[in-house]
Amino acid sequence: MPHQRSVAEYLRQPEFATDLLQIAKGVIAATGAWWFSDAVLESQMPFLAPWTALLTVHATVYRSFSRGVQTTIASTIGVGVSFLIGNYLGVGIWTFALAMFVGLAGARLSWIRDEGVAIATTAIFILGSGFDSQQPLLVDRLLELALGVAFGLAVNLLMIPPLRDRQAARYIDSVNRQMGEVLTDMSNQFSHTWDSDSAQEWFERTEAMSRELESAWQTVRFARESRRINPRTAMRIGSSHGRPAAPESAPHDEEEGYESILLRVDEGISHLRNLARTLREASSSETEWNTQFREEWASIVADAGRAIADPDSEVEPVFDRLEQLSADISQDQTLPKTTWPLYGSLITSLRHIVVIVDDVASARRARESD
Repeated sequence: MPHQRSVAEYLRQPEFATDLLQIAKGVIAATGAWWFSDAVLESQMPFLAPWTALLTVHATVYRSFSRGVQTTIASTIGVGVSFLIGNYLGVGIWTFALAMFVGLAGARLSWIRDEGVAIATTAIFILGSGFDSQQPLLVDRLLELALGVAFGLAVNLLMIPPLRDRQAARYIDSVNRQMGEVLTDMSNQFSHTWDSDSAQEWFERTEAMSRELESAWQTVRFARESRRINPRTAMRIGSSHGRPAAPESAPHDEEEGYESILLRVDEGISHLRNLARTLREASSSETEWNTQFREEWASIVADAGRAIADPDSEVEPVFDRLEQLSADISQDQTLPKTTWPLYGSLITSLRHIVVIVDDVASARRARESD
C-alpha cells in the first residue's frame, strides 16, 4: 500500500506531466518529420528531418525557437562544409577528419554554441552516406533540415508547454515544511538535552534545503523563459467568457512574487543554519543553561516551526513572545555575563526567522488568493 501511494503521488507530480509531455512532443515531431520527408518529399536521407526535429523540440517555445535557429544555421554550415570538402578534396580518412575538425571548431562559436555540434554531425551524415549520390541534392538537404526545425516548432506551439507555476509553489512549500520540521525537532531536543550529532544533523538538513531551493530557482527561471513566445501566456492574460483581460504585467508580477519568496526563504535557511551551528558549538560547552530561557525559547521555537510548516496554523504571536523573553532575560541579574553572547545569538537568529516566517506566510496567502 505505501508503495502504491508513492507511485500515485509521483504520477500526480507536475514534473511527471511535464516529462511525459516532452516525450510525446519529441515522438510526434520526429515521426511527423520522418513521414513527410519519406512519403511526401521521397527523400533519399529521410533521417535528416526527424533528427533536426528532435534537436528543435525543447521544453519551452522560446528555447525551441532559439535552438531551432541555431540548429538551422549549424546544419546549413555542416552541409556547406561537407559539399566543399567532398567536391574539391574528395572523401577519405583525412578529408573526413578535416570536416570533423572544421565542424567541432565551428561549434565553439558563441552565437551557435548550444547547437554548434550539428555542423560536425551533419557532415557525418552527408559524407558517411555516400557523398557522390548526395552532391546534386544540396537544396534538398537544406530543405529537409528546415523541415525538421519547422516540425519541432509547430509541435511545441500546438502542444502548449507548461508554465511551471505549480512546480515553483511546490518547491517553496516543501522547503517551508522542512524548515518547520527542523525547528520543531530542535525545540523538542533543546527542552531536554541535545548533543553535537543532533546539531550537526540539523545543519546538514539546512544544506539539503539549500539544494532544493536551487531547484526552485531553476524552476522559476524556467517559468520566466516559458512565458516568452508562449500562447498559453496570452490565453491567461486574455479575456475569459467576456471578462476583461488581465494587466499585461500580471505574469511578470507573479514571477517577481515567487522570486521574492525564494529570497526570503533563502534568508530563513541561512539563519536556521546559523542557529544549528550555534547549538552545535554550545553542545560542547559546560555552561549551565538558565531554566526560564531554555523553556520559553524552546516553546517559541516550536511555535515558529509550526507556523512556517503550516502558515494557516493557529499559534500565539511569536515575535512578541520573543521580545518579551529578551526583556525578561536582560533584567535577570543572576545571569553570568559569559552567557549573553550565546543567548543573544539564539534570540537574534530566531527573531530573523520569525520575521521571515510572517513574510513567507503572507506572500503564500497572497499567491493563493491570486
